[in-house]
Amino acid sequence: MQKIGVIGLGIIGGTWARHYEAAGALAGAWNRTPKPEFPHWKGGPAEVASASEVIQIVVADPPAVRDILKRMLPELSPGRVVVQSSTIDPASSEEFQRMVVARGARYLEAPFTGSKPAAEQRQTVFYLGGEPELAAWLDPLLALVSSTRMLVGTTAQAAALKLAMNLNIAAQMEGLIEALTLARRAGVSDEHFFQALAKNAGYSGLVKLKEQKLRDGDYAPQFSVKHMLKDMRLASAMPAGRGLPSLEVLCKSLAAADGAGMADEDFSALIKVLTRP
Repeated sequence: MQKIGVIGLGIIGGTWARHYEAAGALAGAWNRTPKPEFPHWKGGPAEVASASEVIQIVVADPPAVRDILKRMLPELSPGRVVVQSSTIDPASSEEFQRMVVARGARYLEAPFTGSKPAAEQRQTVFYLGGEPELAAWLDPLLALVSSTRMLVGTTAQAAALKLAMNLNIAAQMEGLIEALTLARRAGVSDEHFFQALAKNAGYSGLVKLKEQKLRDGDYAPQFSVKHMLKDMRLASAMPAGRGLPSLEVLCKSLAAADGAGMADEDFSALIKVLTRP
Protein backbone atom coordinates (compact mmCIF):
# COMPACT_ATOMS: atom_id res chain seq x y z
CA MET A 1 0.00 0.00 0.00
CA GLN A 2 1.34 3.41 -0.96
CA LYS A 3 1.79 6.02 1.75
CA ILE A 4 -0.37 9.09 1.24
CA GLY A 5 -0.38 12.62 2.58
CA VAL A 6 -3.53 14.74 2.64
CA ILE A 7 -3.45 18.52 2.26
CA GLY A 8 -6.74 20.15 3.23
CA LEU A 9 -8.48 18.75 6.31
CA GLY A 10 -11.95 20.19 5.87
CA ILE A 11 -15.22 18.26 5.92
CA ILE A 12 -14.09 15.84 3.20
CA GLY A 13 -10.30 15.87 3.40
CA GLY A 14 -10.29 15.35 7.14
CA THR A 15 -12.67 12.40 6.82
CA TRP A 16 -10.55 10.80 4.10
CA ALA A 17 -7.37 11.30 6.10
CA ARG A 18 -8.86 9.45 9.05
CA HIS A 19 -9.88 6.57 6.77
CA TYR A 20 -6.31 6.42 5.43
CA GLU A 21 -4.96 6.52 8.97
CA ALA A 22 -7.24 3.64 10.01
CA ALA A 23 -5.82 1.60 7.11
CA GLY A 24 -2.22 2.43 8.04
CA ALA A 25 -1.69 4.44 4.84
CA LEU A 26 -1.51 8.03 6.12
CA ALA A 27 1.99 9.52 6.12
CA GLY A 28 1.29 13.23 6.53
CA ALA A 29 -1.46 15.81 6.92
CA TRP A 30 -1.62 19.59 6.73
CA ASN A 31 -4.30 22.28 6.73
CA ARG A 32 -4.08 26.04 6.26
CA THR A 33 -5.82 26.50 9.62
CA PRO A 34 -3.47 24.58 11.96
CA LYS A 35 -4.68 21.26 13.38
CA PRO A 36 -1.54 20.00 15.14
CA GLU A 37 -3.51 17.33 17.00
CA PHE A 38 -4.32 15.61 13.69
CA PRO A 39 -2.52 12.29 13.08
CA HIS A 40 0.79 12.71 11.23
CA TRP A 41 0.54 16.50 11.28
CA LYS A 42 3.31 18.24 9.32
CA GLY A 43 4.54 21.81 9.24
CA GLY A 44 3.58 22.55 5.64
CA PRO A 45 2.91 21.19 2.16
CA ALA A 46 6.59 20.52 1.45
CA GLU A 47 6.90 18.44 4.61
CA VAL A 48 3.83 16.41 3.64
CA ALA A 49 5.27 15.78 0.18
CA SER A 50 8.63 14.77 1.66
CA ALA A 51 6.97 12.16 3.89
CA SER A 52 4.57 10.78 1.27
CA GLU A 53 4.68 8.83 -1.96
CA VAL A 54 1.23 10.15 -2.94
CA ILE A 55 -0.05 13.62 -2.05
CA GLN A 56 -3.80 14.29 -2.25
CA ILE A 57 -4.93 17.92 -2.36
CA VAL A 58 -8.47 18.79 -1.19
CA VAL A 59 -8.74 22.57 -0.87
CA ALA A 60 -11.12 25.35 -1.84
CA ASP A 61 -10.20 26.66 -5.29
CA PRO A 62 -7.55 26.97 -8.02
CA PRO A 63 -5.53 29.73 -6.29
CA ALA A 64 -5.25 27.56 -3.16
CA VAL A 65 -4.09 24.57 -5.22
CA ARG A 66 -1.55 26.74 -7.07
CA ASP A 67 -0.09 28.05 -3.82
CA ILE A 68 0.23 24.55 -2.36
CA LEU A 69 1.89 23.16 -5.49
CA LYS A 70 4.42 25.99 -5.54
CA ARG A 71 5.31 25.25 -1.91
CA MET A 72 5.62 21.53 -2.69
CA LEU A 73 7.64 21.78 -5.90
CA PRO A 74 11.09 21.19 -4.35
CA GLU A 75 9.86 17.81 -3.06
CA LEU A 76 8.06 16.69 -6.23
CA SER A 77 10.76 14.40 -7.53
CA PRO A 78 10.29 11.34 -9.78
CA GLY A 79 8.38 8.63 -7.94
CA ARG A 80 5.91 11.01 -6.31
CA VAL A 81 2.31 11.44 -7.39
CA VAL A 82 -0.07 14.38 -6.93
CA VAL A 83 -3.76 13.45 -6.73
CA GLN A 84 -5.69 16.69 -7.21
CA SER A 85 -9.19 16.35 -5.70
CA SER A 86 -10.24 19.97 -5.35
CA THR A 87 -12.99 21.20 -7.67
CA ILE A 88 -11.21 23.34 -10.26
CA ASP A 89 -11.64 24.41 -13.88
CA PRO A 90 -10.13 22.55 -16.88
CA ALA A 91 -7.56 25.24 -17.69
CA SER A 92 -6.20 25.17 -14.13
CA SER A 93 -6.04 21.36 -14.26
CA GLU A 94 -3.83 21.51 -17.35
CA GLU A 95 -1.65 24.17 -15.73
CA PHE A 96 -1.16 22.13 -12.55
CA GLN A 97 -0.39 18.98 -14.51
CA ARG A 98 2.37 20.83 -16.36
CA MET A 99 3.83 22.12 -13.07
CA VAL A 100 3.98 18.65 -11.56
CA VAL A 101 5.23 16.79 -14.63
CA ALA A 102 8.01 19.36 -15.13
CA ARG A 103 9.47 18.17 -11.81
CA GLY A 104 9.40 14.53 -12.92
CA ALA A 105 6.43 13.61 -10.73
CA ARG A 106 3.05 12.33 -11.95
CA TYR A 107 -0.40 13.94 -11.78
CA LEU A 108 -3.92 12.56 -11.56
CA GLU A 109 -6.99 14.78 -11.62
CA ALA A 110 -9.44 13.23 -9.16
CA PRO A 111 -12.44 15.42 -8.36
CA PHE A 112 -15.28 13.64 -6.64
CA THR A 113 -18.96 13.60 -5.86
CA GLY A 114 -20.38 12.86 -2.43
CA SER A 115 -20.83 15.17 0.55
CA LYS A 116 -20.06 14.55 4.21
CA PRO A 117 -22.28 11.45 4.70
CA ALA A 118 -20.81 9.78 1.60
CA ALA A 119 -17.27 10.50 2.74
CA GLU A 120 -17.99 9.05 6.17
CA GLN A 121 -19.44 5.90 4.62
CA ARG A 122 -16.62 5.58 2.02
CA GLN A 123 -19.18 6.12 -0.75
CA THR A 124 -17.28 8.90 -2.55
CA VAL A 125 -17.22 8.63 -6.37
CA PHE A 126 -14.04 9.83 -8.09
CA TYR A 127 -13.87 11.16 -11.66
CA LEU A 128 -10.31 10.40 -12.75
CA GLY A 129 -8.40 12.17 -15.49
CA GLY A 130 -4.89 11.30 -16.61
CA GLU A 131 -2.82 8.21 -17.35
CA PRO A 132 -4.89 5.00 -17.16
CA GLU A 133 -1.87 3.12 -15.76
CA LEU A 134 -1.51 5.66 -12.96
CA ALA A 135 -5.22 5.45 -12.14
CA ALA A 136 -4.96 1.66 -11.96
CA TRP A 137 -1.89 1.85 -9.71
CA LEU A 138 -3.68 4.21 -7.32
CA ASP A 139 -6.96 2.28 -7.31
CA PRO A 140 -6.32 0.24 -4.10
CA LEU A 141 -5.41 3.43 -2.25
CA LEU A 142 -8.40 5.46 -3.45
CA ALA A 143 -10.65 2.47 -2.72
CA LEU A 144 -10.01 3.11 0.98
CA VAL A 145 -12.17 6.26 0.78
CA SER A 146 -14.52 5.60 -2.14
CA SER A 147 -16.98 3.19 -3.71
CA THR A 148 -16.32 4.05 -7.37
CA ARG A 149 -13.39 5.29 -9.43
CA MET A 150 -14.47 6.35 -12.93
CA LEU A 151 -11.76 6.94 -15.55
CA VAL A 152 -13.04 9.87 -17.64
CA GLY A 153 -10.23 10.89 -19.99
CA THR A 154 -7.87 13.85 -19.75
CA THR A 155 -7.29 15.87 -16.62
CA ALA A 156 -9.27 18.75 -18.16
CA GLN A 157 -12.21 16.47 -18.97
CA ALA A 158 -12.34 15.17 -15.40
CA ALA A 159 -12.41 18.74 -14.07
CA ALA A 160 -15.14 19.69 -16.55
CA LEU A 161 -17.27 16.66 -15.67
CA LYS A 162 -17.13 17.54 -11.99
CA LEU A 163 -18.40 21.06 -12.70
CA ALA A 164 -21.15 19.61 -14.91
CA MET A 165 -22.25 17.30 -12.10
CA ASN A 166 -22.35 20.19 -9.63
CA LEU A 167 -24.36 22.28 -12.08
CA ASN A 168 -26.91 19.48 -12.25
CA ILE A 169 -27.09 19.18 -8.46
CA ALA A 170 -27.42 22.94 -7.97
CA ALA A 171 -30.15 23.14 -10.61
CA GLN A 172 -32.02 20.30 -8.91
CA MET A 173 -31.76 22.12 -5.59
CA GLU A 174 -33.11 25.33 -7.09
CA GLY A 175 -36.06 23.42 -8.55
CA LEU A 176 -36.70 21.60 -5.27
CA ILE A 177 -36.72 24.70 -3.09
CA GLU A 178 -38.89 26.65 -5.55
CA ALA A 179 -41.40 23.77 -5.70
CA LEU A 180 -41.42 23.44 -1.90
CA THR A 181 -41.86 27.20 -1.49
CA LEU A 182 -44.75 27.20 -3.98
CA ALA A 183 -46.46 24.36 -2.08
CA ARG A 184 -45.94 26.02 1.29
CA ARG A 185 -47.35 29.32 0.02
CA ALA A 186 -50.43 27.42 -1.16
CA GLY A 187 -50.90 25.88 2.28
CA VAL A 188 -49.70 22.38 1.35
CA SER A 189 -47.94 20.68 4.26
CA ASP A 190 -44.36 19.48 3.99
CA GLU A 191 -45.64 16.01 4.79
CA HIS A 192 -47.92 15.97 1.76
CA PHE A 193 -45.32 17.64 -0.48
CA PHE A 194 -42.61 15.06 0.20
CA GLN A 195 -45.07 12.15 0.12
CA ALA A 196 -46.14 13.25 -3.36
CA LEU A 197 -42.56 13.84 -4.49
CA ALA A 198 -41.54 10.35 -3.37
CA LYS A 199 -44.01 8.94 -5.94
CA ASN A 200 -43.00 11.40 -8.64
CA ALA A 201 -40.42 11.02 -11.44
CA GLY A 202 -38.66 14.06 -9.95
CA TYR A 203 -37.63 12.15 -6.81
CA SER A 204 -33.86 11.85 -6.61
CA GLY A 205 -30.94 11.11 -4.37
CA LEU A 206 -30.65 14.84 -3.70
CA VAL A 207 -34.23 14.96 -2.40
CA LYS A 208 -33.52 11.96 -0.18
CA LEU A 209 -30.40 13.65 1.20
CA LYS A 210 -31.92 17.09 1.75
CA GLU A 211 -35.57 16.40 2.68
CA GLN A 212 -35.06 16.32 6.42
CA LYS A 213 -32.77 19.34 6.36
CA LEU A 214 -35.41 21.37 4.53
CA ARG A 215 -38.22 20.18 6.80
CA ASP A 216 -36.20 20.96 9.93
CA GLY A 217 -34.59 24.18 8.70
CA ASP A 218 -31.23 22.54 9.40
CA TYR A 219 -28.54 24.20 7.30
CA ALA A 220 -25.44 22.67 8.89
CA PRO A 221 -23.08 22.26 5.94
CA GLN A 222 -22.78 19.11 3.91
CA PHE A 223 -21.87 21.21 0.87
CA SER A 224 -21.59 24.91 1.63
CA VAL A 225 -23.06 27.85 -0.27
CA LYS A 226 -19.62 29.41 -0.76
CA HIS A 227 -18.18 26.28 -2.35
CA MET A 228 -21.14 25.79 -4.69
CA LEU A 229 -20.96 29.46 -5.67
CA LYS A 230 -17.27 29.05 -6.45
CA ASP A 231 -18.00 26.01 -8.60
CA MET A 232 -20.79 27.70 -10.54
CA ARG A 233 -18.58 30.72 -11.19
CA LEU A 234 -15.83 28.41 -12.48
CA ALA A 235 -18.35 26.72 -14.76
CA SER A 236 -19.71 30.02 -16.06
CA ALA A 237 -16.18 31.21 -16.86
CA MET A 238 -15.53 28.17 -19.09
CA PRO A 239 -16.09 28.64 -22.84
CA ALA A 240 -18.42 25.62 -22.60
CA GLY A 241 -20.44 27.37 -19.90
CA ARG A 242 -21.47 30.38 -21.94
CA GLY A 243 -25.15 30.93 -22.67
CA LEU A 244 -26.52 28.42 -20.15
CA PRO A 245 -29.59 30.10 -18.57
CA SER A 246 -29.84 27.96 -15.45
CA LEU A 247 -26.16 28.49 -14.71
CA GLU A 248 -26.66 32.25 -14.81
CA VAL A 249 -29.64 32.04 -12.45
CA LEU A 250 -27.75 29.80 -10.03
CA CYS A 251 -24.79 32.18 -9.87
CA LYS A 252 -27.18 35.00 -8.92
CA SER A 253 -29.09 32.93 -6.34
CA LEU A 254 -25.93 31.62 -4.69
CA ALA A 255 -24.36 35.09 -4.69
CA ALA A 256 -27.49 36.42 -2.96
CA ALA A 257 -27.25 33.71 -0.30
CA ASP A 258 -23.54 34.38 0.15
CA GLY A 259 -24.18 38.11 0.49
CA ALA A 260 -26.91 37.47 3.06
CA GLY A 261 -24.46 35.75 5.42
CA MET A 262 -25.16 32.15 4.42
CA ALA A 263 -21.71 31.39 2.96
CA ASP A 264 -20.87 28.64 5.44
CA GLU A 265 -24.35 27.09 5.51
CA ASP A 266 -25.46 24.13 3.43
CA PHE A 267 -26.55 25.14 -0.06
CA SER A 268 -30.08 24.00 0.81
CA ALA A 269 -30.16 27.34 2.65
CA LEU A 270 -30.93 28.84 -0.76
CA ILE A 271 -34.57 28.43 0.27
CA LYS A 272 -34.08 31.28 2.73
CA VAL A 273 -33.35 33.62 -0.18
CA LEU A 274 -36.90 32.96 -1.42
CA THR A 275 -38.49 33.61 1.97
CA ARG A 276 -36.64 36.78 2.99
CA PRO A 277 -38.81 39.90 3.37
